[in-house]
Amino acid sequence: MTRSETLFQEAVQYIPGGVNSPVRAYGSVGMTPRFIRQAKGPYVTDVDDNRYIDYIGSWGPMILGHNHPAVLEAVTKTAMDGLSFGAATEIEVEMAEYICGNVPSVDMVRMVNSGTEAVMSAIRVARGYTRKNKIIKFAGCYHGHCDAMLVKAGSGVMTAGIPDSAGVPAGCTQDTLTAVYNDIDSVKAIFAEFDGQVAAVIVEAVAANMGVVLPKAEFLRELRRLCTEHGALLIFDEVITGFRLAFGGAQEYFGISADLVTYGKIIGAGMPVGAYGGRRDIMQQVAPVGPVYQAGTLSGNPVAMAAGLTQLKILKETPGIYSHMASMGERLFGGMKALLRTYGKNQPLNHTASLGCMYFTDQEVYNYETAKTSDTEAFAGYFRFMLEHGIHLGPSQFEAMFVSNAHTEEVIDQTLDVVKQYLESRV
Repeated sequence: MTRSETLFQEAVQYIPGGVNSPVRAYGSVGMTPRFIRQAKGPYVTDVDDNRYIDYIGSWGPMILGHNHPAVLEAVTKTAMDGLSFGAATEIEVEMAEYICGNVPSVDMVRMVNSGTEAVMSAIRVARGYTRKNKIIKFAGCYHGHCDAMLVKAGSGVMTAGIPDSAGVPAGCTQDTLTAVYNDIDSVKAIFAEFDGQVAAVIVEAVAANMGVVLPKAEFLRELRRLCTEHGALLIFDEVITGFRLAFGGAQEYFGISADLVTYGKIIGAGMPVGAYGGRRDIMQQVAPVGPVYQAGTLSGNPVAMAAGLTQLKILKETPGIYSHMASMGERLFGGMKALLRTYGKNQPLNHTASLGCMYFTDQEVYNYETAKTSDTEAFAGYFRFMLEHGIHLGPSQFEAMFVSNAHTEEVIDQTLDVVKQYLESRV
């Protein structure tokens, strides 16, 4: 029995399902989770000393690769002065100034502790600012596990086949209205039915929790127009895309300005942190200057701020990082597409920049319903093959692959060779 298997047997006795987040569970792929001991660059190493090329990247924030020396140095140095104060610090001001100075639509920002908390807070602010209650979200888009957003969510909820969640009272979701991603007519219909009642539309600009689903041409621009027309706020959930697609996130990448934006661990270089920000008149609704209450003892934690600010500065000040990641993304995902064609596989692979997902279906995937046509058993076989050959992927058909700046041509080509072996084994 491996050390991972032994640990899992212990874990299930004390942790629900043996994991502290459902996306770490290997039940859907028929395996035992690998317990990771160490990570460096594009690699992770488990407790049995197996090293894998990693395409999870702590679910996105390790843009520079794992355990970047400058980030590690910043964390170590800051931790020497204390781990948490529950009080204001200089570095949280520096972080706020840096985000506001580099993301055009963000005039003010509030630090929180996770992407879930950022979304929950942004929705509260949107309701407080507009004095309306209804929120439009999209089926298959995951916005964290706050009650109001667990309606046709993606990510781990989608993998487990749970449409919503037990423990969420009907009253918590009665004002959550679900539209179809990439279908602007479905959004128009909701605005028409609930005229004057919609506070905000929240969207993953690139839906990265039902695999990777790209917005169709004009979809995001039409959302912007509709929100402006109906006096609703447009919220971009950039927990995945923020500072990854471009330094200005999806707003810069697609040329769309949102009213509010939410971030997660990506602004902490993987440390537990989140943030929400936007126009000054909206953000001044937040306590203590406004009537919308939101608080957190650990918000703006100095260690997380040091890690995140160091990564953001490197991303901003180092030419070529984004072009390198895009190049490696094209090498990987373009190479996988070419292999699929070579072996006569008619299955889609959606990707943009450093995000991608191969689906086990013969349909084009452009929304929640088409993503659900995927053969999850076929994915499980693919996942097991890749893991056994040293490639670390998310254990779900509906998670993205993340390419970092630490992924090199050699690493990508090693990955493509394993994909080729997999396809050859299925001929």
